[in-house]
Amino acid sequence: MPTAFPGMSVTEAQRILQKQDQLLKEFGEVATVFGKAGRADTPTDPAPFSMVETTVVLKPKEEWPKGVKTWWGGHRKRTFEELQNAMNDKLKFAGIPNIWTMPIKNRIDMLSTGIRTPIGIKVMGADLNVIQSISEHIEAVVQLIPGTRNVYAERSADGYYLDFVLKRDELAHYGISIRDAQMIINSAVGGENISTTVEGRERYPINVRYAREFREDIDVLKRVLVPTPSGAHIPMAQLAEIKRVKGPAMIRNENGLLAGYVYVDMTGRDIGGYVKEAKKLVQSKVQVPTGYSLVWSGQYENMIRVKERLKVVVPVTLFIIFLLLYMNTKSMAKTGIIMLAVPFSLVGGVWLLYILGYHMSIAVWVGMIALMGLDAETGVFMLLYLDIAYEDRKKAGTLKTLEDLKSAIIEGAVKRIRPKMMTVMAAFMGLLPIMWSMGTGSDMMKRVAAPMVGGLATSFILELLVYPVIYYLWKSKKIFSRSQGIC
Repeated sequence: MPTAFPGMSVTEAQRILQKQDQLLKEFGEVATVFGKAGRADTPTDPAPFSMVETTVVLKPKEEWPKGVKTWWGGHRKRTFEELQNAMNDKLKFAGIPNIWTMPIKNRIDMLSTGIRTPIGIKVMGADLNVIQSISEHIEAVVQLIPGTRNVYAERSADGYYLDFVLKRDELAHYGISIRDAQMIINSAVGGENISTTVEGRERYPINVRYAREFREDIDVLKRVLVPTPSGAHIPMAQLAEIKRVKGPAMIRNENGLLAGYVYVDMTGRDIGGYVKEAKKLVQSKVQVPTGYSLVWSGQYENMIRVKERLKVVVPVTLFIIFLLLYMNTKSMAKTGIIMLAVPFSLVGGVWLLYILGYHMSIAVWVGMIALMGLDAETGVFMLLYLDIAYEDRKKAGTLKTLEDLKSAIIEGAVKRIRPKMMTVMAAFMGLLPIMWSMGTGSDMMKRVAAPMVGGLATSFILELLVYPVIYYLWKSKKIFSRSQGIC
């Protein structure tokens, strides 16, 4: 979604659109490119010519060329992020920053927050000129932050208009009404649809107006002739003052205040960390006058809302797991031992996220919440076999010394490793295909599965190594106290 400054003509928008489509089609990964400038004939799509929307359809992944050199001398295919960055580098037009997003995601973001980029800054106040000044200052500051791919501040007050200020005394002198004069201006300069041509199933409006050479500048427009009731033709310069003026390009209203948007397209960083750094920099370098405010929006707004909800969901999830375990084991000690799997698994989950380069997101948190349930399952399974071995020895009367306890724990932990391995591998076999998927929605599903895959690996290893030791320390106290009592 490249965005230009206000005032771009139809001809210039067409030229830029065609050039960008041509450059995008040169990539071997691209199947088709379709660009659109302007808006549809509907009030729900108020897009000016300065906002272009280009849909790029990529070829299947297996058809992508291998154009990236590897450290061992071979070649590999580009990742989606690498392809996006390469496209952005090639589409560097002066004054036209790019915004990269997905079509459906873009529509949802614009409907929910009004921002079409991952991060947006809404400048709220009473004067559009002041709002634009603050926005431009923010644009210059945010551009310096690492991870900023593109940033664009709306020129809210930089619209360009051609005003015809009618001279009422002259109109009255020649007997021309204001309505007639406005109709002539509208039909001569703006054009007027007088009919529709039918071409098979297609319909095209027939628009009549002066040829370009009669309306391309103010001096020519001043010579437009206006007919009078008496049959005379009077030049437009005699009936109106024609001048170019600047005004609002688009007026936004939020919560009773005027608003201007700053769009920030970032890459290679998590949204929360980026906004934290950006807020600190903007606060130190941008002076916001009294009566004006900044609102950080976009995906960041959704993230903050979910973060507040997770502050409730995560503790409640842990409490419910703890409660269910206690109802099953009837022992605080056993429940506590099983719950130790949670920090063990988080180690592997965080490590795998770091290796894969995934940032913290809503999908990652969902995966971690699901991981808590898997941890409880594997922990219960481990403790079950230790309890079985312990109870069997106890009923047989062969559990009298610490050596007997060690033998029971070895039987429960080491000799029963096969069923435990089968349990963990069954979960792995269900999750690993997600990590290699490339279809629609795979990006989100990978971030859900990654914490579970990494967490299962470390929790299983640490359960085998740490659970027996903790179980031994717990049960050895009972045996030791019993032997002390006998003595």
